[in-house]
Amino acid sequence: MAQQQFASKIGLVAATVGSAVGLGTVWRFPAETQAGGGAAFLLIYVLCILVLGIPVMLAEFALGRGGGSDAIGSYKALSPHGKWHYGGLLAVIAATLIMMFYMVVGGWTLEYLLNSITGDLYGNLRLHDNANEAFTEVMHNYVYTDFMPVVNAVLMVGINIAILLGGVQKGIERLSTITMPILFLLLAVFCCYTLTLDGAGQGVKFFLSPDFSKITPSVVVSAMGQAFFSLSLGMGILVTYASYFPKDTNLTRTSVTVCISTLLVAILMGLIIFPALTSFGLSDRDVSGTTLVFVTLPEMFTHMPGTQLWSIAFFALLLIAALTSTVSLAEVPIAYIQHRYNTKRSTAVLVTLLPIAACAAICAMSFGSLSWIHIMGQSIFSFLDSLTSYIMLPVVALITCIYIGWFAPKGLMRDQLSHGRARHSMMVPLVIFAIRILAPACIIIILVSNLLNT
Repeated sequence: MAQQQFASKIGLVAATVGSAVGLGTVWRFPAETQAGGGAAFLLIYVLCILVLGIPVMLAEFALGRGGGSDAIGSYKALSPHGKWHYGGLLAVIAATLIMMFYMVVGGWTLEYLLNSITGDLYGNLRLHDNANEAFTEVMHNYVYTDFMPVVNAVLMVGINIAILLGGVQKGIERLSTITMPILFLLLAVFCCYTLTLDGAGQGVKFFLSPDFSKITPSVVVSAMGQAFFSLSLGMGILVTYASYFPKDTNLTRTSVTVCISTLLVAILMGLIIFPALTSFGLSDRDVSGTTLVFVTLPEMFTHMPGTQLWSIAFFALLLIAALTSTVSLAEVPIAYIQHRYNTKRSTAVLVTLLPIAACAAICAMSFGSLSWIHIMGQSIFSFLDSLTSYIMLPVVALITCIYIGWFAPKGLMRDQLSHGRARHSMMVPLVIFAIRILAPACIIIILVSNLLNT
């Protein structure tokens, strides 16, 4: 089977950026930043992206392009007699599990976008004196039922199927090339507006003026974890996408572009959320992922002229993030099935995503009729989130670093980094040191901390 490739450098970068700039950045980052003390968290997060994120991303790129196959097949191609491919298998499983609950979040977003367009989202306001109570009720009446969350999650799977049937170039690349500019444009418009609000300066200060006394070990570990999650490390996505890179793709430039783009989105989200919350007197509100998106932000939009338009724009932005996330996650098992069983792409897409539709429906019902099911004290949705975020992704990233740093064919990393640049660049030894020593040490710290706090 001939290996697919991205058609253009712009499409390649857009697709890779889209895989990273998804729900991990838009959904999780504001909550992590608030919990971590604002600018103190941001400072550590930026350092982690630059010092750790880039080397680990390069390791995944080298594995994917060097192996020229999926997340499992690339290990087998490079080390056919070893057992390292089990790390790839774990990545495929992690991507599949994340996809299950991401489809649910995408379905929620789709519902809120449609209700923003019709105006129904704000129809409940007239029944309440308190907007926060109104939107909390709206969220509970939707999320804690079965029918519409299941319908929307399955619809989200259907949209993914339609995109992924187009293949790498006409599906993934086309989606990313169209949606990424829209996402950045919407973020810029939101940011320009919120920074002009009265009282926005307090929010900007919280986000950009670090209080170094708030930098604690827990903040450092949290920032490292968010950096890895927001870059899609350990999910098999970057390995799979790198197998679609042309041989002359500059991996260093691509990784830096992806990391800087992810940082830009995170910073823009912070400059949107925190100034607006302080300006409208909502800084005491909970900004955990679900509450932020489906309660606090709709409440915030009621303070803004053109409430409905802002609401439509935001949920369109979030839907783009959800789509680029779910499509890239789905490509991981799809690529594996295609290569392992030599099947047509359409077969691999359906074999992957039809079971995901059923699993996403179960996740959606974990807030409703299946809320009685608890795994280690958590709902099905929350358990999958915790298992993948805190355990599986760090383990996969650790395996990747150990393999590429110490056990991959000699010269693999140096050869892959040499495409498009001098073979003996001073940067190569630094990257290899980070992959061999620095990144594994940090990942082990994250993993141990997560295990102790789970």
